Order: sequence, then structure tokens, then C-alpha cells
Amino acid sequence: MSEKNEKGKGFFARFRGGSQTASEHSPAETSQKSETVAVAVPSEPEAPAPSRGGWLQKLKSGLGKTSAKLSSGITDLFSKRKLDAATIDDLEDLLIQSDLGITTTGNITAAIGKGRFEKGISADEVRGILAKEVERVLSPVAKRLEIDPSRKPHVVMMVGVNGTGKTTTIGKLAQKLRAEGKSVVLAAGDTFRAAAIDQLKVWGERTGCPVVARKVGEDASGLAFDALKEAQTSGADVLLLDTAGRLQNKQALMEELEKVIRVLKKLDSTAPHDVILVLDATTGQNALQQVEVFRDRANVTGLVMTKLDGTARGGILVAIAAKHKLPVHAIGVGEGADDLQPFSAAEFAQAIAGI
Repeated sequence: MSEKNEKGKGFFARFRGGSQTASEHSPAETSQKSETVAVAVPSEPEAPAPSRGGWLQKLKSGLGKTSAKLSSGITDLFSKRKLDAATIDDLEDLLIQSDLGITTTGNITAAIGKGRFEKGISADEVRGILAKEVERVLSPVAKRLEIDPSRKPHVVMMVGVNGTGKTTTIGKLAQKLRAEGKSVVLAAGDTFRAAAIDQLKVWGERTGCPVVARKVGEDASGLAFDALKEAQTSGADVLLLDTAGRLQNKQALMEELEKVIRVLKKLDSTAPHDVILVLDATTGQNALQQVEVFRDRANVTGLVMTKLDGTARGGILVAIAAKHKLPVHAIGVGEGADDLQPFSAAEFAQAIAGI
């Protein structure tokens, strides 16, 4: 990725101007014609975004299952006995079972045990240390998605396995970008599922974004080429490209994803400018493997984690941050557009610790 030359404001970076020169069209890659569904810009104003305080309450509610498991376990451990090796062992088990990861678990227990053996420590103190250590791990990766002002369009490709919420996330991002006054083209690159194509068209209608689509089963790389060409021709600020859900252990599907990237580079050698892996929090430890494979094969540049409201395994985001150190752009705790918000390490740490 090129170095960003303007800091983000709002959900995304503000940007102005810029253009991108396209290379020669490759007809071999685009033998099927794509359709562009043109939609009118909604006349109704966007509903105001919730206050940050309102979002924090929603986040705490969404992470309720995770924090309840941790909080009740900590209360049971530290309200009945002094701190000793056995208590530390039990705390380690609790933290690991909550998917916080071995490294973070070790840091938390070391911080709690320092100078406190055979002394009393309250459950509230333990939760405070937990929040502090989680925030320390997450702060370096909490980075908002920035739209590069020198790219027109700035190409954002969404990847991930089936069911993580890629298409919905694209729709939510499109809505936020449109609210900031940016022009956006959507590309229905999940050509395997009619439902995904239809879903993206619905989001296009909601947000006033044209949608480039093809029939089910047609070539995804050709669709990506056509979508980028359309976005360049129309002078769009951003292209949001959906891709088919693929298991990280399926070689042929991963090779197809690599082909999509190669075809994009025929028009813009720097595209895609962001490759965002969408992770489902409910998958727990499997999400770690997904990050490893997609990072190697698709050059993932950042993460979005969804479905934190439906799991007791929200700690997996901490383990991923500690191991991979990839930027976490946003997290989702519901289906509404405002249920996807920029990631804050401090807010997440407070919510997961239940304080």
C-alpha cells in the first residue's frame, strides 16, 4: 500500500482529488458482460449516528456473554481465597478458555501476581488489570480505515470464509462513505451465490451506489475487472469489492482469489489498496488460522470482526492482535448500519472486562 498522506476524519479518511491511470483492457479476462445497476441517491437524510456513549453501551451489551464468563469466574476465584499459585493456575485456565491467547494470558497473570502472593486482591482489581493489559495489546492495532486521497478509486476488497458477514459489512461501509459525501461503486464479486448478489443490490438501492454484477456462476475476476473499469470511468472515489466466501484450506478457491487480485492489477498496479478480512467472532480459535492463510495468500491489510454480540468468545480478537498485529478497522455487534463502528482499544477492553 502507498503511504497515506492525510489523516482520517470520521469513520474514514477525508480525501480530495487524485486520479489513476488505467492500463490496456484485457479482453481475455472479461469475456462476459457485466451489468451495472444504477440507483438514485436516497432523498431521505441519513439518521444521525449514535453517540459514542450509546455505542459503548451497545458494545458492552454485545460483549455481555464474554464479559459475564470472565467476570463471574474472576469473582469466584478472588472472593474466597488469597492469591497463590493454584489461584493463578485457575485464572490462566479461565483466560485461555475465553480465547484471550497464551501470550496475553501470561502477561495478565504476571501483572496480577507481581508482589501480591499470599495477599488478598479484589475481583475489581483483577478486572482492572485485565482491562489494562487487553488495552495495551489492542492499542497498536486500533486503526481506522483511511481512504487514500491519491487513489481514484480507492479499491477495498473484502475477503473471508462463508457466513462472516462480508456482504453486509460492505453495505454498512458504503452507507458510512456515502454519508461522508463520497461516491462509491459496489461490485458483486461473490458470483457463486445469488443471495449475495441480490443482497448487494439491495444495499446499492439503500445507499445510492451503482452495483456491478453478473449472473450466478460467471467469472469473478472478470467481474472485478469490469467493476474497476466502471469505477475509473465514472470517477468514483471508492470501489468496494465483494468476494466469494472460501474456506482457507481449499487450494483452488484461494488460487481464484489470487487471480482476482492479478486482474485488478491490469488496470491499476497498486490495487487493491486495502484487503480487509472479515472475521466471525463466534468461530473462536479457527479465526486465528483464517488470518494466517488469508494474510499469506491475499496480502490482508486489515481486519473487521463481526458478530461480537452472539458469542462468549470475544477474547479471540485479543489473541489475533497479539499474534498478527494487523490493523483492526472496525467491529460489529448487530445487523444495523450503526452497529459497525471504528475499533477502540479502550472501549473494547472496558467492555470485555465488564467495567
